[in-house]
Amino acid sequence: MNKGFLSVLLMLLIFSTNGQHTVARKWNEVLLEAIRNDFARPTVHARNLLHISAGMYDAWAIHKENTDPYFLKEDNLITQCEIANFNPNEDLAVSMDKAISYVAFRLIKHRFLLSPGAFETYMLADSLMDALGYDRNITSTDFSTGSSEALGNYIAECIIQYGLQDGANEENDYENQFYEPVNPPLLPHEPGNPNIQDPNRWQPLTLETFIDQSGNEIPGDTPPFLSPEWGSVKPFSLSEDQFIINQRNEHDYKVYIDPGDPPYIESDPENYKWGFSLVSLWSAHLDPADGVMWDISPRSIGNLSTYPDSFDDYADFYSYQDGGDNSQGHTENPITGEPYEEQMVPRGDYARVLAEFWADGPDSETPPGHWFTILNYVSDHPLLEKKIAGEGPVVDDLEWDIKSYFLLGGTMHDVAISSWSLKGWYDYIRPVSAIRYLSDQGQSSDESLPNYDPNGIPLVDGFIELVDENDPLVGAQNEHLNKIKVYAWRGPDFISDPETDMAGVGWILAENWWPYQRPSFVTPPFAGFVSGHSTYSQAAAVVMSLFTGSEYFPGGIGEFEAKQNEFLVFEEGPSVDVILQWATYKDAADQCSLSRIWGGIHPPADDIPGRKIGLLIGSQAYENAFRYFDGLTTLSTENPKPALIYPNPAKDYITIQGLEGAGTIEIYLASGAKVFEKTTKNLKNHQIDISELKQGLYLLKINSQNESQSIRFIK
Repeated sequence: MNKGFLSVLLMLLIFSTNGQHTVARKWNEVLLEAIRNDFARPTVHARNLLHISAGMYDAWAIHKENTDPYFLKEDNLITQCEIANFNPNEDLAVSMDKAISYVAFRLIKHRFLLSPGAFETYMLADSLMDALGYDRNITSTDFSTGSSEALGNYIAECIIQYGLQDGANEENDYENQFYEPVNPPLLPHEPGNPNIQDPNRWQPLTLETFIDQSGNEIPGDTPPFLSPEWGSVKPFSLSEDQFIINQRNEHDYKVYIDPGDPPYIESDPENYKWGFSLVSLWSAHLDPADGVMWDISPRSIGNLSTYPDSFDDYADFYSYQDGGDNSQGHTENPITGEPYEEQMVPRGDYARVLAEFWADGPDSETPPGHWFTILNYVSDHPLLEKKIAGEGPVVDDLEWDIKSYFLLGGTMHDVAISSWSLKGWYDYIRPVSAIRYLSDQGQSSDESLPNYDPNGIPLVDGFIELVDENDPLVGAQNEHLNKIKVYAWRGPDFISDPETDMAGVGWILAENWWPYQRPSFVTPPFAGFVSGHSTYSQAAAVVMSLFTGSEYFPGGIGEFEAKQNEFLVFEEGPSVDVILQWATYKDAADQCSLSRIWGGIHPPADDIPGRKIGLLIGSQAYENAFRYFDGLTTLSTENPKPALIYPNPAKDYITIQGLEGAGTIEIYLASGAKVFEKTTKNLKNHQIDISELKQGLYLLKINSQNESQSIRFIK
């Protein structure tokens, strides 16, 4: 029995026995399973997550007062779909559930029609409709009679039509329209990188068999760049003054939230070589037998407050040889008041579990879908109080699910647009190409040593060295004499059976360096800069902190257990039980970012800009979603760009972005008590010291130019 069919049976069991879950949650589970059974396309699925979540939100919102729908109200190419009012011909709660279900059912069937797992997805969707007692054959969109089924179908049809004109090229299965790679493909099963033309630019991979991260075998042996033109897709909260249009080969690239150039081999060679050599060094950590033990509990890891401001500062943030960052952990669990319990495990197990857990989620629902699984985990937690933004009364489960899915979906969609707009424009090289290129050139550390080249890789004792005549790697005819060797994960050639074999770490020729990935995947088929994982995760952490009213997981800790010799897929392991633990959502996001370096997928230069962009997107997506929740989308303002604050959640300082001129700044507790007031002559990038404020939820109010704006933030 295949895995897909087993997953269908499992999900059907959940639907038949887990009656306490809302229809929104049940359809979200169907959607996540559909994503797992589809091609691994993070951009496409971030869009699916927004559109289906927003469709469910609209079906709910149209039944509510003082709440604005999204697709049915937004001036977003489908204004003909606006609904002034709807009078259901049945009980309000029954009508909401029914309309939500028909929206989700129709959209899932439409969006996953061409999926390789369409059979399983359709079976799952049909079975849920049957279990709910709804007639799948009702296709009418005439809701004038009060038909909830027709309302759901109508909303779904509006979104389907919208999806054909939002810039995603859905009609042509999201194919690229003009992007072409400049480099010929790398053959990772062959040594070196002899044919690369531009070591700053992305390089396709030609594989014997390409299997994506959802387990689908992809036709052809050289996967194309996924979504390099995604900046043209209509966003959720990104504004017009946040993008620029760049041109290359007479084609326009719309780029959102541009952080500037990554390190290039010509203009910034030291940072280029430092970053990619760090990836090679961290590969040496992927062996639990090296004797290095780490406390991976929140007691020792997490609680970062700032990120480096420039590439030159990265060496103080990342540990070049030992791995990890400069975080100090948390002194205690603020919920229990007790210190976090130490958890000592081999670093090699921790790093490998991270690399696989965060690769695309435990079941490959892609990074945006993975954060939905984390949201569902939090929503199910018995210690969670379902108060929107941590304020007011506890809301019912349906309102919680509907609003949280809409918020997170909009956030993930904007992240996909911004980060992939940067990937498409900067077209930056991946570590597997860069490390092999640098090593092919030679070493750049010492002109007096053999094989010197200024564009070579730096030598690091014990990690990156030259092959000498006494080296076992020198070859029978000394053919590898003076080549570069690296102490690293040895790669898939040392694994015959992933169920029982472990490649381990050892000296290999750098020309054969591999990321910690399967030989049928190697590296995602798109450019590196910026890291999508870093951007998705930081943005998700922001909105989950703000929406729940706390930056901490319920109870002060979130956990995922990787069982000994069961969890890892690429090879045997882990050698012991490993429990990934996070005190805050941001801790989880920061851990995700590091996982991509240990996995050999990103250098630090891809990571930090992505984290910063994610913080910004999370804050503005949150504020945008609440405009709909609060029924404020029709209010006009003279200021086309809302103010934002960074970072959010914050530690000691916050910075105001998006405003200029004089103004007054006020900070209020959730109770309404004012705790801070200041007048300034210039609000532009104005920094506020909040170090004296206690941890909690606050409201920042800015009065400027005859208008007032309010922003929620967490300390």
